Amino acid sequence: MNFIGAVRAGFFLGLLAGGPAAVWSSYIITFMFMMITAAVLAEICSALPLSGSIYIWAAESAGSKYARFFGFIVAWWSSTAWMTFAAGNCQTTANYIVSQLSVWEIDFPGGTHNDNVKWRALIWAISEGMLVVSIAINYLPPRLYSLVFKFSVGLYFVDFLLCLIWLPIGVSKTYGFRSAKEVFTATYNGTGAPAGWNWILSFLFTSGTIIGFDASGHIAEETRNASVVAARGILTSAFATGIMGFLTTILFLFCTPDLNTLFSLDAPQPFVQIYAMALGKGPSIFMTVIAVLGLILNTSVAVVAASRLIFAVARDGVLPLSSWIGKVDEDKQPRNAVTVMFVFGAALLCTILPSQVAFTSLISAGGIPTTAAYGLIALLRLIMTPDDFKSSKFKLGPFAKYFYVATVFFNAIVFAVEVSPFFFPVTAATLNFAGVILGAVTIFAILSWWFIPEDKWLPREQVVKVLNTADEEPIGST
Repeated sequence: MNFIGAVRAGFFLGLLAGGPAAVWSSYIITFMFMMITAAVLAEICSALPLSGSIYIWAAESAGSKYARFFGFIVAWWSSTAWMTFAAGNCQTTANYIVSQLSVWEIDFPGGTHNDNVKWRALIWAISEGMLVVSIAINYLPPRLYSLVFKFSVGLYFVDFLLCLIWLPIGVSKTYGFRSAKEVFTATYNGTGAPAGWNWILSFLFTSGTIIGFDASGHIAEETRNASVVAARGILTSAFATGIMGFLTTILFLFCTPDLNTLFSLDAPQPFVQIYAMALGKGPSIFMTVIAVLGLILNTSVAVVAASRLIFAVARDGVLPLSSWIGKVDEDKQPRNAVTVMFVFGAALLCTILPSQVAFTSLISAGGIPTTAAYGLIALLRLIMTPDDFKSSKFKLGPFAKYFYVATVFFNAIVFAVEVSPFFFPVTAATLNFAGVILGAVTIFAILSWWFIPEDKWLPREQVVKVLNTADEEPIGST
């Protein structure tokens, strides 16, 4: 989980929606509720450590009568979420690169603003290039994946340490730190929304930083002792990302310029200009390179996990062309699922060309299906199967129903934020089309459920066998 990249990606959205006071307080609330959500998912993952992960968890949470229906819905949601995340991350990467034009004051035909179609075309072309690179890493031999993972984590911490040590030194010698009063009490309304909703919109940033921790469940079938390790991975991922993300957020709140200066910056990724202001134009290139490499690797690692999910969904007969998508190559790798992620991501990035708000929409579209799935699973556990999954090694015990209610409540709030327009008044240029994406995906899911024969779906006896044996022996084999 690229905690520092996630913070930088949405940090300014959080400041626009409520200011510094909203950013840090909303983050604490998000961390608490996302840990509860992670505990709910870990409970199910331990009992059902299958590569279909979140979609199978939703199916079994609904009970045998409605398992197939809710399974199809969440399968489409989660597949869309991860493919959209890859596309959105590539646009984030492109924003870093083009922001160097502002640092070096290089003129661009028509200006460096989103209502210039030539500018959007440049961002689109670079985004597509970043997607190609991120996908290409997934065609490396499987034995190199571990090295990619380890290098990625090491790079994130190098990035963090540079921001923790080098950035404050530069800030102290240039524009100076923000005061504690500014950091902890200053508010701001840059969205045009009513005051209360403007504050709530800050959850678009905080929830986007701590999400996707279900990823370890996607590779459960390739994990030793998966009923323990994969479930524990969900908890530790949410915890580590939450803590490190919060420290990064507080660090940036003290190290950014005052709000008037901050919102006068004209780069798509203002952090590039901030690095230039604090460290100099030359060093800003180095920090940009570190950030870009981190995001490319983050996207690639996400594709590794997400391709396993999409493979499992196709293997179980949920998607069109399932027989092709659900195949593996001679190395037992789901290459066709990776290809599907590339095609979908490349098509989705084309929305940058006609839309000025594609960035915030893609961030929302990448989070909406996952948020909806988290809340739905907890709701189904609460009302349909509150006493199931007895084989879990992470049972919530007497706190279970409280955790389910809390998960439903918080993810409903985040869902509302993610479908909401971010800028008001709402016009065609500021419409958040993430909700349209989710609606279309849900319709496709229902059509698939209706037209695909029931006997083509995952054999139920396979799931029952896993439920009955999860506490007896590990599933993983590698």
